[in-house]
Order: sequence, then structure tokens, then C-alpha cells
Amino acid sequence: MVHRSSFLILAAALLLSACGFKLRGEATLPFESIYVQGAATSPFTIQLKRGITSGTQARIVEKPEDAQVVLQIMNERHEKEILALSGGGRVREFQLRYRVSYRLTDNKLATEYISPSEIVLRRELTYSDVEALAKESEEALLFRDMQTDAARQILRRLQVAKLEAKS
Repeated sequence: MVHRSSFLILAAALLLSACGFKLRGEATLPFESIYVQGAATSPFTIQLKRGITSGTQARIVEKPEDAQVVLQIMNERHEKEILALSGGGRVREFQLRYRVSYRLTDNKLATEYISPSEIVLRRELTYSDVEALAKESEEALLFRDMQTDAARQILRRLQVAKLEAKS
């Protein structure tokens, strides 16, 4: 039985390595320094900067002229829309949306490496008047989750950015 389980573990390890699976390591960005232009106190901007410093080799600089590239966070919005009402006209379900617009340029803002792009994330939230306080906490948690997801998506897009001018 011990030989069988050892064999299964070895077989699983070989299959995973053969398919190209590997743990996510440090991301390689095509630049060495970056200036992040956005609301300094925004939880999203803070999270994005943390992701850059902890998960990549790039360093964040304090002035755009010291950076090789500038990541501009042009817009960041939370939206909430009613999706469903009960028979009595009470809200039963919301759709939460989180939008982030950004672009990547050189430090003179003359050359665009990533043209203006927008990430839109959506989550549904059921609602009950009886659980109003809990649903408020759940809403905040969902928005934080969307911020984390948006920051990861931008980091992945930065990894594949080509540092040549876009036509």
C-alpha cells in the first residue's frame, strides 16, 4: 500500500511538471521603474503599489521624471444597481460594479505603451432588510475583492506590455 501511494504521488508530480504547471513566482515586468499616478490614499492604488513592490522586480519611484514608465489610474468607480425587486417593491438583489480606467506611458506622457483601457468587474448581492448590517459588510467585502482582482489584472497586463510606441 505504501508503494502504491508513493507511486501515485510520483505520477501526479510528473504529470503536473509535464503539462507546464508551476507555482506563480515573481512577475517579470518589461521595465525597471514605474510611477503610479492615482489617488494616493485610494485602497486600490495602495494595493496595486503593494502588488508591484512585493511581486515584481520593478521599483516604484516618487516622481514621474525618475520613472521609465508612468501608470495612470485615470478613473476608479464603484457602482450599485438594483437588479430585482420583491412583489412589495423591496430590493431583493443588487449588481455591484467596479470600474478602473488606466493607461501606461513613458515618463513624458508622449509614448503610449498601453492605450487607455478599462477593467469592469461585476458581482451580484442578494439583499434582505432583516440582514441589512450584514449585507453592508458583504458589499464592502465584495468591493475589496473586486479591487484585488482589478489590481491583479493590471499587473498581468503590465507583464505583457511592449515598450514600443503604439501606432
